[in-house]
Amino acid sequence: MHVITSRDNAHYKELKQLATSAQARRKAGQSILDGVHLCKTWLQELGMPLLCVVGESALQNAEVRDVVQQCEQSDVRIINVPDALYAPLSQVENGIDLLFLVKTPAPTMPSQLALSAVLLDQVQDPGNLGSIMRSAAAAGVKQIFCASGTTQAWSPKVLRAGMGAHFVLDIFENVDLHALITSARIDVVATSSHTEQSLYDLDLSHPVAWLFGHEGQGVDPALLAAASHRIAIPHLGSMESLNVAASAAVCFFEQVRQLTQR
Repeated sequence: MHVITSRDNAHYKELKQLATSAQARRKAGQSILDGVHLCKTWLQELGMPLLCVVGESALQNAEVRDVVQQCEQSDVRIINVPDALYAPLSQVENGIDLLFLVKTPAPTMPSQLALSAVLLDQVQDPGNLGSIMRSAAAAGVKQIFCASGTTQAWSPKVLRAGMGAHFVLDIFENVDLHALITSARIDVVATSSHTEQSLYDLDLSHPVAWLFGHEGQGVDPALLAAASHRIAIPHLGSMESLNVAASAAVCFFEQVRQLTQR
């Protein structure tokens, strides 16, 4: 375990740059996992990180000690910093001071849509994106395709909202959704408030790609026109529409209901 006590340390400065700059993370092809849950889930699903960073007081925590021990046994570099130096590396308030630096997964882009998937057109809110990923993973969806303008999938806020879902999904960013939709081998289903077809009347016993759009503007009209189906989610209350993450969860688990009933 390497101890760093100075803010002027070159390794600390580099780590702080990665922790605070999305551009730096994209350039390096690396991501920051902040907190015990994300770190433990990464170990379980994908193996060892590039680097483990732990705050001084966090070493008193049994879960942290277990994670650190696993890293030590695999010769992962471990950096121990005072709590005051850990704070600028984290966006979590009152969390446990443990983070991993990992190589951002880069799966091979499929030539066509053939498996159940999620297509996201300029979803802006990190919490919404992470929640959609978490629901998708729970429903057995394997692929997420994000158009340009969608919030960065591997940002710390999206990672926290995803609760580890990232590690069991293939995530693709800056995707041309129109080209993907027009070449798809499966139905593409878009949510829209301007249609009478109900989600519950659709046969979802086969793979589909779900298309969701911007929180305020919805799905781009050209993408909406290219979709195989445009569906609405029936509701009884006076609210005009559902939050995009809630809409996604309803759609995913209607498909789960149909698949499990069959």
